[in-house]
Amino acid sequence: MGRLIRALVRIPDWVAALALFALMILTFADVMLRSLFNAPIEVAADLTRTLLVVVVFAVMPKLSARNRQISVDLIDGVFVRWRLARWRDAGVALFCGAILIWPTQRVYDLAERSRSYGDVMEYLALPVHYVGWFIAVMTGLTALALLSRGVLLIVAPRALEAFHA
Repeated sequence: MGRLIRALVRIPDWVAALALFALMILTFADVMLRSLFNAPIEVAADLTRTLLVVVVFAVMPKLSARNRQISVDLIDGVFVRWRLARWRDAGVALFCGAILIWPTQRVYDLAERSRSYGDVMEYLALPVHYVGWFIAVMTGLTALALLSRGVLLIVAPRALEAFHA
């Protein structure tokens, strides 16, 4: 069962990696076709936007749950010296998780509005609301991951050690 869970946790990584690879191939092909034959790939703009969304939002919950975001550690020494690093991390995780609830709701509302209007991508003519739903779901999962991480840092910090292994 543990192997299955580890495999499932890796799915977003692979999805983001494949999207990034597709984005690289698309950009290369578009530049070459545009430069050599004056024939750009017309759907490149729609695909680029969609693939960038996948690259960023597919891994956001996992990165946040594992505390792998980019951070600035200008005042870490103070917190470590006073043995407050765990409480700082818990506060930051809880605060960030809480404030991500609003964008989750807002993006979902915008996706629903887009669906009700029948908005589609310019060249691909695919519905835009699917991208909005994906962003909302992944942002919501990120909020949940951060809130869970914050609570675990307070009540059971050792439980997170196993998660990082």
